[in-house]
Amino acid sequence: MARTKRQTRSAVVLGGTGFLGRRIVRHLLRHGFEVRSGSRHPERARSIFGAAVEAIRADVTDELSLNAALARSANVVNAVSLYVEHGEQTFDAIHVRAAARLARVARDVGIRQLVHISGIGSDPLSRSGYISARGRGEDAVREAFPGATIVRPAVMVGQDDAFLTTVARLVRLLPVYPLFGNGKTRLQPVHVEDVAEAVVRVLDNGDSAPCYELGGPRVYLYRDLVKTIAQQSSAHTVTVPMPFVLWSMMARLAEEVPSVPLTRNQVELMRRDNVTAADLPGFQQLGIEPVAIEDVIREMHDRKSER
Repeated sequence: MARTKRQTRSAVVLGGTGFLGRRIVRHLLRHGFEVRSGSRHPERARSIFGAAVEAIRADVTDELSLNAALARSANVVNAVSLYVEHGEQTFDAIHVRAAARLARVARDVGIRQLVHISGIGSDPLSRSGYISARGRGEDAVREAFPGATIVRPAVMVGQDDAFLTTVARLVRLLPVYPLFGNGKTRLQPVHVEDVAEAVVRVLDNGDSAPCYELGGPRVYLYRDLVKTIAQQSSAHTVTVPMPFVLWSMMARLAEEVPSVPLTRNQVELMRRDNVTAADLPGFQQLGIEPVAIEDVIREMHDRKSER
């Protein structure tokens, strides 16, 4: 049965209350999409979006739940992510098996377009459980839904993020800031709002590429990025190199505490450059000029001062 125009501009966002997911929902609304936010706790979506979005219960580990969640939408975005394993919530369960399950259900119910959020550096052969699962998940999605589009953001920054906010707080607190290794890892931080807009344009673009890599307008050495954040935060701190082996040892101990302030997978990510590939499409092909990190920091400071 042919879809109506209204049905074609409908989308369900799995992980729709997460750091990126809730931004994708808002950008879809601005573009005139009929949006459903799917998560295991739909009450969170109701508190975030009110009546503008249909909040539904959706569990990517449950096929029946996915069938119900995808039944009335033409497009689906998988923005579900897991950074710390807990019990049955493992990297393999969420990033590989659940991603494959979602792609298979999307194919079977006739979804028009599937966008799968991954990350730059995803590698099925990595020794990191997280990075490996991300890479294997991409392969599983492509196998189940050959027309899926993979979106790989660089390190995402923005209000309430886990990276920029943490570094800005620490450079204000610490007179000496320990770097990961020698601080020469290359990073290309990207504004989360730009990534959300890119996802929507992928859905609007009928001939989207199989994969996009999204990075900010500038590549930094990690040590220079920390200095930039410190300057923008009016902080005076000294950076010192710290070997990765020590970070790994601390992360192993940190994983034993409930809040998990640092994981070995985070340490492993910081060993690798996190920049876009020259041979893959990105913001330019989607007509987006990415925001500079300095502007993101200023925006975050302005909002903080308004509180």
